Parts: sequence; C-alpha cells; structure tokens
Amino acid sequence: MNAVSSFFHGVRDRFRALPRWAKIVLAIAAVVVVYLLPILNPPLITTTDSDFGAVLFLCALYALVAIGLNIVIGYAGLLDLGYIGFFAIGAFTVGILGSAHGNVPLLLCIPIAMAVTLVSGIILGAPTLRVRGDYLAIVTLGFGEIVRLILVNADSLTGGSRGISNIPTPPSLDLFGVPHLVWDGFVARIDLDNQTRFLQFSVTDSIPYYWLALTLVLVVLFLDWRMQNSRVGRAWEATREDEDAAELMGVPTFRFKLLAFATGAAIGGLSGALFATKQQFINPDNFTILYSVLFVAMVVVGGQGNRWGVILAAFLLTWAPEKFRFLSDARFLLFGLALMALAIFRPQGLLPPRRSVRAQRADEETEVLEDGAAHA
Repeated sequence: MNAVSSFFHGVRDRFRALPRWAKIVLAIAAVVVVYLLPILNPPLITTTDSDFGAVLFLCALYALVAIGLNIVIGYAGLLDLGYIGFFAIGAFTVGILGSAHGNVPLLLCIPIAMAVTLVSGIILGAPTLRVRGDYLAIVTLGFGEIVRLILVNADSLTGGSRGISNIPTPPSLDLFGVPHLVWDGFVARIDLDNQTRFLQFSVTDSIPYYWLALTLVLVVLFLDWRMQNSRVGRAWEATREDEDAAELMGVPTFRFKLLAFATGAAIGGLSGALFATKQQFINPDNFTILYSVLFVAMVVVGGQGNRWGVILAAFLLTWAPEKFRFLSDARFLLFGLALMALAIFRPQGLLPPRRSVRAQRADEETEVLEDGAAHA
C-alpha cells in the first residue's frame, strides 16, 4: 500500500513541477481520454460480460454521489449513513413531476429535485446536527430507512412497490455518429457498423448518459474545489478537527455543518435525478440502506477529504464487480477480502488528503524522537 501511495504522490509532484501550459495540455488530454473510454474499449479495462458504457455511467454516477458525501463526511466530519434517502428523494421528485403526476420537462425537473433535496437536508439537519458522532450516524441511518418506507406506503404519490415508469429522458440531439474501436488482441480497428449517436439518449445506448454524468461530475468538481479553498472550506476543516475549539475562535459551526449537509443533499438529489432518467423506471427497492453503506465505503476507501480519492474509489468499487463477473459469487468474496486488507494496511484510504499525510509523518517523527530519548 505504501508503494501505491508513493507512486501517486510521485505522479502528483511531477505534475506540479510542470509549467502551466503543460499542465493544461495534460489535463485536457486526460479529460478527452476519459470521455472516449467507452468508444476506445481498452482491452484491460473494458467489461466483457457487461455493457461497458452502462458500467462507466454507474461509475460516473457514483463518483458524483461520492463527491457529495465527501463534503459531509470528509470536509465537515459528519457521519451520514442515510445518504441514500437524498438519492431517493431526487429520483422520485423527477419521477413524480415528469411522469406520475405531471409532464414537467426534465431540464426543469432536475433543479426542482435538487431544491427539494436541499430543503430536505435542512429539515433533517436543523434538529439533528446538534448531536455528534454515533448519535448522528444513528439518526441519519433512520432517515434513509424512513424515506424508503414512505415511498413504499405512499401508493397514490409514488406508486408504492409498483414504482414509477416512463420517466422523461434528456432532450436528444442526433448530430453525428461516433464509431467504436474493436480490439483483436492489442491491435485496434474502427468498427463503422457500431456507432454511438452523439447526444441521442436511448435505452439501447448508455454512452450519451455517461457523457452527461461525466460532464456533471466535472462541473460539481469545480464547485467543490472552489468551496474547499474558500472561507467555507476552512470553516468545515476547523469544525471537523475540533468543533469546540472552532466555536471558541468564533466559527458558527452549526451554520457551516448545516451548509455542508444541505450541499451534500443537493448533490445527492442531482445524482438520484440522473439515475431516474437513465433507468426510466424506479421503485423503492432501488434505494435500500445497503447503498448508503456502499456510498460511505467509497468515501472511506478513497480517503476522507480527498476528492480524487473518493472518485477513484467510486470507480473501483463499481467497476471491479462487473469486471470480474465471470467469477460469479466468488467475486464478492474477493471484494470483501480486498476491503479488509485495505482497512488493515491502509486505514487512511487509497489517497488520503495532504493534511492526513502530514499528520502521520509528524506522528512517526515524534515516535522516533521519543524512542531515541527513551534509549538515551
């Protein structure tokens, strides 16, 4: 694990040493490659037993979820075990307004879903964020299950266990076709018979949905970066490290915790809305508490507080089970063993934030000095 960390830190340091123009060129090239992944079908990455475009869409969707939950857990230090509740509220808001009880256009449904989940986050957070630690985790866990039970029992509004179908899709623009690459071993050729229509959203092709989800991830990443490096981000960090000390220094911690909770809820609602429009059918069984556990695992595995770490973890935890689908149920055993090994040998996550690395190094140096003093 230390070798992996050293590799990533080495790559990061080399990237930072580059001139500004080289950084921009490399960043643009990386984004283009990520957008073209389902077209390129890289042999070592593509999923042969699953639709690669659909898998990448889920990776981008869960990356969006992980970014939102990272604001709550990683930045503000609030353990939220009921994040699936906001995901479900966003999805059903789109379903109810766009299909079940109205014909509201999707481009209007999505901001409404974000607003509804943001208000839900404020309503939940206002009374519950006054408690800390395990008590907050228990309250949010209950919230996620309460939302699911309401969706099951509100037949007239949500369709109950039948769910909602015919959810609207994004407006399509059939501009041109993008041919796929086909690999014969490590030799590629262009398959003109297999093309993805650019920005044509359909049930048979998940790639335009992946492009849409990835675009939203980039937008939210930019906003996340701006917030973390602002006064708000510093207040979140102070609250996470020591809430009492932050209060004494004049930081209105409750207000900033509520802001983190509401911001994370809005991103969760956006993710749920995107999920609903891709599936075109949702029911309460899509939003069980196990998904909340998966979302928290993405943040913890990636490294709480590191946006790139949680994105990497979201990709790995979504892609790996599909990549090794040929192992049948044994893949879940290997998946669990890998998580156990990570918890034992890398408890700070795959890519911990720089503050965690600095703190760990300081602790190690202190231990060395103390051992030297003890033997002297």
